[in-house]
Amino acid sequence: MSLWERSRVALAASLVVAPLLATPAYAAEVEQVVNGGFDGTADPFWSSSGPIALTDGRACVDVPGGTVNKWDVAVGQNDIDLVAGETYRFSFDASGDAGKVVRAITGLSVDPYTTYFEQSPVLGELQHYSYTFTAPADTATGQVAFQLGGSPDPWRFCLDNVSLVGGVPPEVYEPDTGPRVRVNQVAYLPDGPKAATVVTEATTALPWQLANAAGTVVARGTTTPRGVDVSSGQNVHTIDFGRYTKRGTGYTLTADGETSRPFDIDSRAYDKLRTDALKFYYTQRSGIEIRDDLRPGYGRPAGHVDVPPNQGDGAVPCQAGVCDYTLDVRGGWYDAGDHGKYVVNGGISVWELLSAYETFGGLRGVGLAIPESGNRTPDLLDEVRWELEFLMRMQVPAGKPYAGMAHHKIHDQAWTGLPLLPHLDPQPRELHPVSTAATLNLAATAAQAARVYKKYDAAFAKRALAVARTAYTAAKANPALLAPESDNIGGGAYNDTKVSDDFYWAAAELFLTTGERQYSADVLSSPEHTADVFGAGAFDWASTAAAARLDLALVPNRLPGLASVKASVVRGAEKYLAIQRQHPYGVPYAPPNNAWDWGSNSIILNNMVVLAGAYEITGRDVYRNGVLTGLDYMFGRNALNYSYVTGYGEVSSQNQHSRWYARQLDPALPNPPAGTLAGGPNSAIQDPYAQSKLTGCVAQFCYIDDIQSWSTNELTINWNAPLAWIAAFVADH
Repeated sequence: MSLWERSRVALAASLVVAPLLATPAYAAEVEQVVNGGFDGTADPFWSSSGPIALTDGRACVDVPGGTVNKWDVAVGQNDIDLVAGETYRFSFDASGDAGKVVRAITGLSVDPYTTYFEQSPVLGELQHYSYTFTAPADTATGQVAFQLGGSPDPWRFCLDNVSLVGGVPPEVYEPDTGPRVRVNQVAYLPDGPKAATVVTEATTALPWQLANAAGTVVARGTTTPRGVDVSSGQNVHTIDFGRYTKRGTGYTLTADGETSRPFDIDSRAYDKLRTDALKFYYTQRSGIEIRDDLRPGYGRPAGHVDVPPNQGDGAVPCQAGVCDYTLDVRGGWYDAGDHGKYVVNGGISVWELLSAYETFGGLRGVGLAIPESGNRTPDLLDEVRWELEFLMRMQVPAGKPYAGMAHHKIHDQAWTGLPLLPHLDPQPRELHPVSTAATLNLAATAAQAARVYKKYDAAFAKRALAVARTAYTAAKANPALLAPESDNIGGGAYNDTKVSDDFYWAAAELFLTTGERQYSADVLSSPEHTADVFGAGAFDWASTAAAARLDLALVPNRLPGLASVKASVVRGAEKYLAIQRQHPYGVPYAPPNNAWDWGSNSIILNNMVVLAGAYEITGRDVYRNGVLTGLDYMFGRNALNYSYVTGYGEVSSQNQHSRWYARQLDPALPNPPAGTLAGGPNSAIQDPYAQSKLTGCVAQFCYIDDIQSWSTNELTINWNAPLAWIAAFVADH
């Protein structure tokens, strides 16, 4: 969860007001930094570690070794005025020991020390650096600072010509979209649909050629003009080369004088993606060492296990006035790029992974190289259990107020900066109040776990079912305890004003596991049961009715009216299929007003899960083909010509927002592992970095692969879940 994520209501409000599309008036350029050339003195710059020495007209500091965080050693200047919406040019000359990294920032010099802009250049000989950004807020307590800590050995840093000039015109950001022929850069299946999109000014059909790796033309045809695509503003044509079925690597398509990036035709292309998308979860684990022998390059000490500087998750108190006890909430998965753990996001992630396990037999034999491998339980179930145990620890103990309910979340008291490995997080941890939504997430996933794990660990399954029953009863007794939108300091709010869908979901899972009449009665009487639950986005952490509907349709059961349940899933799939057919990029997603959502990639994938569910029900290839066409968008057949999955395709996301996959900020840290999904285009572009680059963007162009763009480029456990589900579907079929 990123620093400022808000509810859907807040997102909708931002789109209605549309502040990001306003054109600011630029004032005369004004220097904000005093004495940035260090003329005879370093004042008013400060240093947190030893004096600033003037050497050859430059300000130099000796940086001690053995510090942990970047901010442990810093040089800077405070009391700088910043104006919201103003564009600034931040520039400086810097040198340092070869390979050392400085974190250059502007932001607040007072609590909560919010960073408005940052860059982390790798140093060497003296070099000039210059950047532009737009300030997100008014302040008279701004700061420019150069953070230098985190090195095991001492080194020397020198600085000159520090400048922060306001009133400059913003840089025009032009994404490199590569060739105008957009393809799935990974692979098409031999017996599946094969389509590409051509961006062109032409309004009549164009000839195209398909060439193999040797350059031999193996197929020809003409494009189909599609007009202007609303989601990108581009005039486009479609290439359909589905009749070509020969397996091979290094194919390219040529049309309108442009040649695509290479791709394969391969029936087993997505087997590795199935594994990689699931292996993502091990390196998101909290409370356990990540072994480098299992994930080379990703090893790290256990986070939040009560070893300083962590304050730990072994006995976490509530926020002031919330409860009088502590809970051991070690374990689980870090939700996203921060150190928080959230029950509602963990719930939908667990459900989707276990749903894939129940639906696709091939997952039973997929090895994930985790510490539990080889224990006679499928690796996927071992991985998911790491989160399930955490979810169950979030339940209020018997004898306490709200016994049986679940705390909504646990995270740091205040936001931490980037980069920051979990075991180095010094912030106090807090339990936040219980919520009805979190309690029903616990009831639903624990009930699901009770049937899935029974074969492998009957005692765990029995305990999970008891937890689920208790949680469901507690939620019925407290049906309107809602997480507040305002609770967003140190972690995301994950507020949700509607819980009828969560009641429906929990009742469905309890019925599917127990077959008991009390739960079937609640399913049948729920208003969600006869509602059209397949909206612009089928389901996510805040909308879970479709999750219930899918399991009722796919898990064998004797619910009265089951045929109608299955038919409703097929109708939902037909809706997404109709949208996909109309979309020149083949995307089964068309949100109102062309306002693409936060995490749009996961929404698209979840809509594809509905298509796949219809295939499981009917066996009709039209739904399977819809899934495969949707995958093309994820892997490069999109306006940016970009694969949104790290390590897949010629050009893919590499810099997702994360505190420990932070190579962009610290070369000693890794990029996210292969198989990590980026959030994707987000029309609201809430973060300052995206606002500085993407203001005025059209839908598909509201994305940038930068670690600072938490609103378009974060990673999360619930976004990788549908990627794994869909990869399992493709691999299984």
